[in-house]
This record gives sequence, structure tokens and C-alpha cells, in this order.
Amino acid sequence: MTTKDFLFALPQRINAAASHEQNTRFHFDIAGDNGGKYTVALTDGKCEVSEGLQGEAKCSIRAKDSDLIGVINGTINPMMAVMMGKLKISNLPEMQKYAKAFGLM
Repeated sequence: MTTKDFLFALPQRINAAASHEQNTRFHFDIAGDNGGKYTVALTDGKCEVSEGLQGEAKCSIRAKDSDLIGVINGTINPMMAVMMGKLKISNLPEMQKYAKAFGLM
């Protein structure tokens, strides 16, 4: 699984009822061979993913592709990744609201 595969699968994984009336936008800036820049927008329960950094994000996530995939697969502890600087998050409270829905916690 690549970062792109994971992010583009999010619309099928997000619980629309639980995220209804919640609006946010995330930028993922992922380095490495399988990296890229992606935007995840959640608007009234609808999740959309696009390539590139679109609009203004409430939270930005920067990481190497291997580190983010490690967090997603559970081989890297997300809190340790943040504390060690492997996962840089601009707005941690915003990320924590959606971490379970995104499969990051």
C-alpha cells in the first residue's frame, strides 16, 4: 500500500454520519519514492481527496512515505513518530479529531 492508495481510499472509510456538519481540510506533504502532495477535504460528511495542496488547510502533515505507512500499518507508534519528528503535524488537536477516522490511531 502506498500513501496515495491509503488517502484515496479514505472516502470509503470515513463514517459520514459521525462526520456530518464537520468541515476541515488536511494537506499531506509526503516525501520519498511513493510520496506526493495531497489534500483531504471533509465537508458535511463528504470526504474528497485530490492530488496537490488545494485551498487552505486546518492541518498539515509532513512525513516520509515509509514513516506514514508505518503509522498506518501499526508498525510505528503515532505518538512516538510525532515526538521523534518523523511525523510533523501543524495542528495536533485538529488531527486528533480525525485520526481514528483516517486510520492513523
